[in-house]
Amino acid sequence: YCYSGVPQSQFFGLKASKILRGEDSSIGVSAAGNAAQASIAATQENLLEWVKNDKRRMLHVVYRVGDLDRTIKFYTECLGMKLLRKRDIPEERYTNAFLGYGPEDSHFVIELTYNYGVDKYDVGSGFGHFGIAVDDVAKIVELIKAKGGKVTREPGPVKGGSTVIAFVEDPDGYKFELLERGPTPEPLCQVMLRVGDLDRAVNFYEKAFGMELLRKRDNPEYKYTIAMMGYGPEDKNVVLELTYNYGVTEYDKGNAYAQIAIGTDDVYRTAEAIKLYGGKVTREPGPLPGINTKITACLDPDGWKTVFVDNIDFLKELE
Repeated sequence: YCYSGVPQSQFFGLKASKILRGEDSSIGVSAAGNAAQASIAATQENLLEWVKNDKRRMLHVVYRVGDLDRTIKFYTECLGMKLLRKRDIPEERYTNAFLGYGPEDSHFVIELTYNYGVDKYDVGSGFGHFGIAVDDVAKIVELIKAKGGKVTREPGPVKGGSTVIAFVEDPDGYKFELLERGPTPEPLCQVMLRVGDLDRAVNFYEKAFGMELLRKRDNPEYKYTIAMMGYGPEDKNVVLELTYNYGVTEYDKGNAYAQIAIGTDDVYRTAEAIKLYGGKVTREPGPLPGINTKITACLDPDGWKTVFVDNIDFLKELE
């Protein structure tokens, strides 16, 4: 397979154009054109199949906060997370903290970024919320109130359903939806983002990211539709919740929320699939200077950023 960053289809296209210029008159133009199209189709088919079988998992979500200690205190004391690790990069003037409900090699976690001297960010209107599955929503809400946290929706059944939920806000204004659920291996269970065209987004995440559409729900009375996308059933895995609000095609993304990281066995093929299905590669696949972890970064059709990280390199980093 071609790793030079040029998909095979481009090589075939090149050959066909030479033939069209009459440099190789022994092959008929139409035959060459058909062969090129057939090989492109085969390459696409193989890529689609590969993406589906790639070992992918959502690793962490990255966003910026104005005071690391304040956020860590809220997440550990109110939301029951553990501080997993912290790293300071003074030469780049930032600090990261990783928090979650279990080790990074098996759980979806949060990566907080604190940039020296920046104490405020704009969350924007595009980011929705993070979801956390808890046994008892009311109990957590009481605890959050006692600690001086902000509750924006009291516990109660979800509109048009029976699941008990509540909404709280962290010190930077990020919203967390608390969902009442039985014991789950993945308590940090949702990242909700708003999109301007749901079918386009679902198609992209299915084909380029190899996610599964787990369910879709339309709420005409509240004028929105949601689609749950992920790499496994909702009760055991983190999901990406895409929300489409009737008639809204664009959102302000602010500068607070950054990206989701996803593991892959091959960042080079991942980048090809992203280009093929309407994503924009913003960092060509390859090793990061200094740490040698192979990554590629892209934007989805709505401009939301994702970074793919080589699975083996990621585990090495955790050691």
